[in-house]
Amino acid sequence: MASVLTDKHPCFSSSAQHKYARMHLPVAPRCNISCNYCSRKFDCVNESRPGVTSEVLSPGDALEKFKKVKAAIPNLSVVGIAGPGDALADWQETRETIELIKTADANMLFCLSTNGLLLPEYAPEIVKLGVKHVTVTVNCIDPVVGAQIYGAVNYQGNRYLGTEGAEILLSNQQEGIMYLAGHGIVVKVNIVMIKMVNDWHIPDVVKKVKKLGASLTNIMPFLPAQGSVFSGLPQTSMRDVNDMRTACAGELKQMTHCRQCRADAIGLLSQDISNEFRGCAAAQEVEQVEPVASKPVPFVGNYKIAVTSKSDKLVDLHFGHAEEFRIYQVNNNRYELVETRRLEKYCSGSADCDSEDKRRKAILTALSDCDAVLTMRIGYQVQKHLLKRGVMAVEYCYTIESGLFYTVEQLELKSAAV
Repeated sequence: MASVLTDKHPCFSSSAQHKYARMHLPVAPRCNISCNYCSRKFDCVNESRPGVTSEVLSPGDALEKFKKVKAAIPNLSVVGIAGPGDALADWQETRETIELIKTADANMLFCLSTNGLLLPEYAPEIVKLGVKHVTVTVNCIDPVVGAQIYGAVNYQGNRYLGTEGAEILLSNQQEGIMYLAGHGIVVKVNIVMIKMVNDWHIPDVVKKVKKLGASLTNIMPFLPAQGSVFSGLPQTSMRDVNDMRTACAGELKQMTHCRQCRADAIGLLSQDISNEFRGCAAAQEVEQVEPVASKPVPFVGNYKIAVTSKSDKLVDLHFGHAEEFRIYQVNNNRYELVETRRLEKYCSGSADCDSEDKRRKAILTALSDCDAVLTMRIGYQVQKHLLKRGVMAVEYCYTIESGLFYTVEQLELKSAAV
């Protein structure tokens, strides 16, 4: 029975990702642990990463939104609760949301995502509630490694740090996974692969969760989040992630189609259309906090900055997805769009940029006269290639105007340090 249900879950089945849609309901804003790779301080509506949402719903609001989405998306098969905090940290809201939706659609599948800290307490209720799929994020099985990843663990009214907190978290994760798997729930384990922190340890994690009863693991790349403790660490390349997945595939089934979805994602995995339903039900809007002050700081430099944008107003495009770059001249606290550079101009022919290496060379050529590139997200290796040519890479997620002045601030700081 579980396999039949999994065939309709786009996150647990690669064959389902193009057939069925999912809906994440952000009804659980609280979290009980501090992950050093996580930052939920501001929402960028164009960014896809766990912990991000533009609104928080009450259970009643969630039901209202579900009905509207279900009417618009007939192939909706799964309702998931993935925060934006932890689904179990706000268990009452999570449970009520599922109970309400079950009354409206008895055939809907439900899944939860959790850090696992409260699984021993709520696993029996999860089983009784009829949830069929649970994702648990397990980044390590050694408390010493855990002490590097988790800043604090808040459990039963106490705050635990270091290996003490990690030991509680890891023990509860393992107890919970064993209970869920033993009661017929399909358990997927997410693992964030962080270079030089837990990457060497991941095969041991996969072996352990297999023994506990997990059905598959999802090894995901670490993405530096602005404002997090690990914001300065390098982004994990997909090449390294895929190599790790291949190394672990003989031990346990690997998920390879994860999109690291938002807590309010809606639609097919490849096509998040949550923007179309934002505000369709009463909700507590999440305040969008700008990463830096919008007022420009005085400066004396004259800078050329390339920007990746799909809206002409926001820094809302990944560097790797850009087909063109908007070039701005910034000086005397003023900025001006001077040109738009399309990538194909720097390729000698359409076939010339087919390979990744040739495409990277074309991009570097296109940006070689710039002082910086301002983008929503950029890979670590590309950052290094740009830096070798004297081009600073700046990640940002807000308006182009404030992003330009933020970039200038970084350039001036770098200049002063030199």
